[in-house]
Amino acid sequence: MQITGGTLKSRKIDSPKGENVRPTLSQIRESIFSTLYSLTDFEDKSFLDAFAGSGIMGFEAFSRGFKNITFIEKDKKTFYLIKANAQKLAINGTFYLGDTVKILNKLDSCFDVIYVDPPYQSGLYEDVLSAIKTCRLLKVNGILILEHPKDLVINTDGFYTIKEKIYADKKLTYLALNS
Repeated sequence: MQITGGTLKSRKIDSPKGENVRPTLSQIRESIFSTLYSLTDFEDKSFLDAFAGSGIMGFEAFSRGFKNITFIEKDKKTFYLIKANAQKLAINGTFYLGDTVKILNKLDSCFDVIYVDPPYQSGLYEDVLSAIKTCRLLKVNGILILEHPKDLVINTDGFYTIKEKIYADKKLTYLALNS
């Protein structure tokens, strides 16, 4: 897998193996960052990859100018692969190993962009949104991106929809906090 844009464009990362891994496709990554670029600038901004998997979203964010990148990953083997890739790419991120919802409930940071792409059938979307809202993890004017099955209905109380995009069976929902 390789980074699609920015200063690290075309750099390859090792990706985890297994059927539980569903890396965000390059076309969708390019679309996400293009949409984000139309909504905000990236310089000195923070990015949280809440279900990091391969870490590719955080690596893309860094490559495109985000300054502070945070990764949360539950699988120990995948976690160490993310850290090895970050070292290879000279990315000084913040890394958390463990359950995303539990970690979110303990974080004392605020983020400009939060990317949420849990295992589709996990039922975690509402729990993650609740933690983000309750713990005030999204900055004012921050953007929360959900990648989910297009037919999945998610309760987004406390947030408003900025934009939605559909790619085959996937949907990207861009949210911001209600004031």
